[in-house]
Amino acid sequence: MPSTVIKKYSYEPEREILRIIYQSGAVYDYYNVPLEVFEAFRTAFSKGVFLNQKIKPFYSFEKKSL
Repeated sequence: MPSTVIKKYSYEPEREILRIIYQSGAVYDYYNVPLEVFEAFRTAFSKGVFLNQKIKPFYSFEKKSL
């Protein structure tokens, strides 16, 4: 299902970095996200809800300028 919030995402398993590109164009890197959390995010029905409930409160992040 397409997300109304998330445009694109990628994951670097060796560095445990989840990159989220929002529909607005903002880019955020979330650090130390375990592979199993990424897999749960990837398969979640609502990625926005999962991101807000299971990732944002628990993992540090940085807004990137690309």
